[in-house]
Amino acid sequence: MSTQQTILKRLLRNKGALGGLLIIGLSVFISILAYFISPDGTPDANRMLLEVEGQRPGFSIDILAIKKEQPVPERNFFSKMISGQPSAYTWVPIRSWTFKDSLLEVQRYIDETTSAREVYRLDVITSGIQHASNQDWKLLQQKITADQIFKHTYWLGTDKFGRDILSRLLVGTRVSLGVGIIAVIISLTIGVLLGAVAGYYGGRTDDMVMWLVNVVWSMPTLLVVFALTLALGRGFWQVFIAVGLTMWVGVARIIRGQIFSLKQLEFVEAARALGYKNFRIIVKHILPNIMGPVMVVAAGNFATAIVVEAGLSFLGVGVQPPQPSWGLMIKENYNFIITHNPMLALAPGIAIMLLVLAFNLLGNGLRDALDVRSKI
Repeated sequence: MSTQQTILKRLLRNKGALGGLLIIGLSVFISILAYFISPDGTPDANRMLLEVEGQRPGFSIDILAIKKEQPVPERNFFSKMISGQPSAYTWVPIRSWTFKDSLLEVQRYIDETTSAREVYRLDVITSGIQHASNQDWKLLQQKITADQIFKHTYWLGTDKFGRDILSRLLVGTRVSLGVGIIAVIISLTIGVLLGAVAGYYGGRTDDMVMWLVNVVWSMPTLLVVFALTLALGRGFWQVFIAVGLTMWVGVARIIRGQIFSLKQLEFVEAARALGYKNFRIIVKHILPNIMGPVMVVAAGNFATAIVVEAGLSFLGVGVQPPQPSWGLMIKENYNFIITHNPMLALAPGIAIMLLVLAFNLLGNGLRDALDVRSKI
């Protein structure tokens, strides 16, 4: 059995790591197809119905969908997958409705105790254009009843702007996974580079790199991220870069320590004797043998990046509205925790907890699987 097969077997036998992998795999699937599986497939899941703000999970309401006057172009599959599809209809929450020939009379939902009478022309509802010619109103009534009046359920409730919490939770998965991926890529790139240079060359090079590592490590992570965010500006990509630039020090220290212990071994000495350049020795011979500990740190950094991004968004310096972020959702709805609807803030908090737990379990599983002293 090869080393890779042995490691994989150990990893799959770890129930915690396997559970973490399943949660991560489900999160990746959701993030890719978020706009197709979300009840609200509009960009940023940002359909607002102020009349139904702050509703509890499971709240249902009848909806009248009125076609917009300006046509909305249909996006292709990949555009929908990346940024959603703007709705061609305006949603109106209603309590009841009645047809009267060419008119539709509805009781518009205002709040739990209030409604308002409104009247719409049938041809305006369906096409946005008023036709002067006579129409078969019965057929038009049947079409509207079948296609444009429906019951909509908010399975996790609505926020203070009347947006669907479930949809924003699903779309927000992209931000958490995205910041983790970018942060890990940046931290591995910088950490492996500086750690390898310091560990292989030693001497003054090592002193300079370790001085930089100690300086960065001595500063609180959140304050460094604040400074970088203010320097780069608030936004989606800026917070990714800011978080990534604070997580390379752990990787650098591990790489440096591992290379210190490997560079005196026989296979490295043999590579030097064959005249290989230092760059090839580091990249081809040393780094592949120390990727195990780096993978464990990368899983931990992924979890840390998710928590840091959520904290930044909660404080208002991370992802900006209306883009959904789990930390931003907690900020927008935390006041509901002590009132009538705590689920608005608890749902994104539970999502953060589960995803961070999944990466921590995966990191622990990788550590055990890569431990040469463990039994198969």
